[in-house]
Amino acid sequence: MSLEKSEKIDNRNNIFPVMEEKEISLLFVGDLMFDRYIRQVAEKKGNEYIFSEVKDILSKEDLVIANLEGPITEFPSKSVNTVPGQGGHLVFTLDKSLASTLKNNNIKLVNLGNNHIGNFGGEGIRQTKNFLDEAGVSYFGYTGDDSENNYTILNLGGARVGFVNYNQFVSGSSENAKKDILEIRDKVDFLVLYTHWDAEYKAEPKESTKKLAREFIDSGVDLLIGTHPHVIQSKEEYKNKMIYYSLGDFVFDQYFSPETKRGLGVRVKLFEKGQRVEFEEINFSLRTNGQTVRDDEK
Repeated sequence: MSLEKSEKIDNRNNIFPVMEEKEISLLFVGDLMFDRYIRQVAEKKGNEYIFSEVKDILSKEDLVIANLEGPITEFPSKSVNTVPGQGGHLVFTLDKSLASTLKNNNIKLVNLGNNHIGNFGGEGIRQTKNFLDEAGVSYFGYTGDDSENNYTILNLGGARVGFVNYNQFVSGSSENAKKDILEIRDKVDFLVLYTHWDAEYKAEPKESTKKLAREFIDSGVDLLIGTHPHVIQSKEEYKNKMIYYSLGDFVFDQYFSPETKRGLGVRVKLFEKGQRVEFEEINFSLRTNGQTVRDDEK
């Protein structure tokens, strides 16, 4: 299916055309960070090198959705050549060339609602949106700016799919997410909540996270996808809806444990405008050469 035409649907940055109804295949992946070591590899070998081992997987989907872990800006990196605990090590900016690389690899929707999107302030967020707009990559997510809609609605294969974000790291995000869910529930056929939450490096989510996840499902969410812990967490079926608490990382340079070098992709196939849903899980490994690869061993 072609996704090259542009049409505004309920939101400021929807780039997808209305299509005849068909089976839709969405692939959700986790945190994507292109600074520090990943930036250095990309500068030597090119952005495409990072994705080259998974490009065929990404290209077969109708849409790939990732968490953009940091702003895309023209500012110089503060994190390159730093070590843990050193100033700037956790301050990310992604090179402006990444926006078109995302588009080239079918990552045409990204979540901005996370704890690193504001690393270069409001100007960093502004530049991020401009570079994504120029590249034709859509976005959503709660960055703390109440003046904008933080969700998006896309027409995919005749189905209207809504994407809402919960960002644990911005005050009021839970209320904002529930407001967005209520606002668009009747406007969409299938509603996805993409969260950034819970504790880093913990294989099992907190009980408070599980409680909140179920509240979101009760509010009208059809599928919940979680990120931020940098490891794969458990999943749960609740009221016939799936909750993936954390997909781990998709592109990152955290090679210090087997758990942080693994990521999960969730392929979601929607039939009959989301009335029937099928899931397939894809295991990824993050290699120390900067590449992400498919890993058929769990």
